[in-house]
Amino acid sequence: MPTVTNCPAYDVDLYDDEVLRNPYPHYRALRELGAAVWLPRNSLYALSRFEDVRAALRNPGLFSSAEGVAANEVVNEMSKGTTLASDAPLHDRLRAIIAAPLLPRALEDIGPRIRAEARQLVDDLVRRGRFDAVADLARHLPLTIVSKLVGLEDYGRSSMLRWASATFNVLGTMNERGCTAMKDVQEMRGYLGSVAIRERLRPGSWGQRIFDAGDRGEVEPERCPVLMRDYLGPSLDTTIFATANLILLFGQHPDQWDLVRQDPALIPNAINEALRLESPLRGFTRHLTADATIGDAVIPAGSRVLLLYASANRDERKWQDPERFDVRRRASDHLGFGNGTHMCAGLHLARLEMTALLEALVEKVARFDIGEPVRALNNVLRGLASLPVRVS
Repeated sequence: MPTVTNCPAYDVDLYDDEVLRNPYPHYRALRELGAAVWLPRNSLYALSRFEDVRAALRNPGLFSSAEGVAANEVVNEMSKGTTLASDAPLHDRLRAIIAAPLLPRALEDIGPRIRAEARQLVDDLVRRGRFDAVADLARHLPLTIVSKLVGLEDYGRSSMLRWASATFNVLGTMNERGCTAMKDVQEMRGYLGSVAIRERLRPGSWGQRIFDAGDRGEVEPERCPVLMRDYLGPSLDTTIFATANLILLFGQHPDQWDLVRQDPALIPNAINEALRLESPLRGFTRHLTADATIGDAVIPAGSRVLLLYASANRDERKWQDPERFDVRRRASDHLGFGNGTHMCAGLHLARLEMTALLEALVEKVARFDIGEPVRALNNVLRGLASLPVRVS
């Protein structure tokens, strides 16, 4: 094994509560230190610059997911062979099954329903005048429509938020938050892996499609319950956090909301810019299959590397004035959904939900007067637990 050369260290726990509350100064420090930085408290190398993170995501042969993408070996061992923790050809075969109902053409059938539900929701919230942008707005579409499309019965649907949060928490380090979340993950695994799960699924649901694929021999039957978990992330927390972040940013920058109201064609730009500036997914790890030269550093094979999407999205080398929220910025190449073969399968669904809400909001809301946001602390996700809002 070669000696690591020219790799500076940053002696901060990136999963500490205070870092999670305000990670951006730490990301900036990492970017300034070098292309690759050793994190002694987390036993990880970190890539924080845009070009390096994107290049790693596009090179799964070197930056492999097959040994897991968590920052701890317990979960990496548990998750091997899942869609998230696999490389081609297994990854491509599994992804084709779970991604089928999430593709743009497939979503055309549910688009009108989502837009109608979004309009009704916005009408109700505007009449109320005050609401919580997380509980009342951002969670509504995932919990009333998307969770039913997944096909779980009432108990499964009511537990999905808790399970989804736990799934991301255990992908960080096994700190107190990760250890506590493991109980919820085990509960989810037991529920989805029970012999009765197939009978509990609504006929025609996304979950039922997975088992139908097993019947056709497209996937091993024992993988079907595992694939069910892939719908928790795309359909819940990441979209909820991204939606609430949008409202927070428009409340903080009313001039940008004015621009979108004057020109609703800016809605896709605004969504991309919010995903860039306040990425709901901080990043996953990869396992090096060979020695890697990153900038001036040589990192040996077998190392675990943290790819910080949220830092890359604020890299001064890529973005002009990167900490400014600008709905006119063309940020479609942000890494908020990842990149490469593991790019988020639910990105089209997330865009559909956020677009539907913003299209309804631009017609009804002139201002978002926001209260004190409450941050949801999660090892891998960044988002809000609560955001009081008054609209006018």
